[in-house]
Amino acid sequence: MSDGSQDRAGFTAMTEGTAEDWAVISSHFMPFAGRLADRVLDHLRLLDGDYGGFPVDRLQHSLQTATRAHRDGRDEDYVVMALLHDIGDTLCSYNHPDVAAAILKPFVSEELHWITAQHGVFQGYYFFHHLGLDRNMREGFRGHPHFQACAEFCEKYDQAAFDPAYDSAPLSFFEPMLRRVTAFPRNSMYVKPAEAA
Repeated sequence: MSDGSQDRAGFTAMTEGTAEDWAVISSHFMPFAGRLADRVLDHLRLLDGDYGGFPVDRLQHSLQTATRAHRDGRDEDYVVMALLHDIGDTLCSYNHPDVAAAILKPFVSEELHWITAQHGVFQGYYFFHHLGLDRNMREGFRGHPHFQACAEFCEKYDQAAFDPAYDSAPLSFFEPMLRRVTAFPRNSMYVKPAEAA
């Protein structure tokens, strides 16, 4: 009975790796990477029922943010960014924007990546003062080319997406968009541009 080792690299340290080893690893990479949307959807589903004290659970907040962006005519990249912006809430309580930014970085524009990465401090404008923090912390980014775009995302979509009565589209509505946006990276150190096209 085979243990499948013939379909795995033979090294025990990368310094021993050969081109043949990396060909084996590469043959696994693209099929695995191609299932990224499935893993992201699975994690979004983990947000269902997690309220954290908010008026809606984390999944509904994500769906509502994305629905508002979609109904406002935003393109798919923007809508997917809105859907994923808080996906890190359960994994990284102290730096949740970093998770979504890392997931999205290969697939979206620099502007959308920046909005994702910085939305936490911009969202703080609406509540930091209630916690004894500086609500104007975002002013440290004033003058950045994407400052206004991030402020707009938080004002129009993120801070407004806690309405239990809002008719959000279901996750299934966004699934095809997520699959299209994450189908091929625009920028990745692991994939040559020709492979991504």
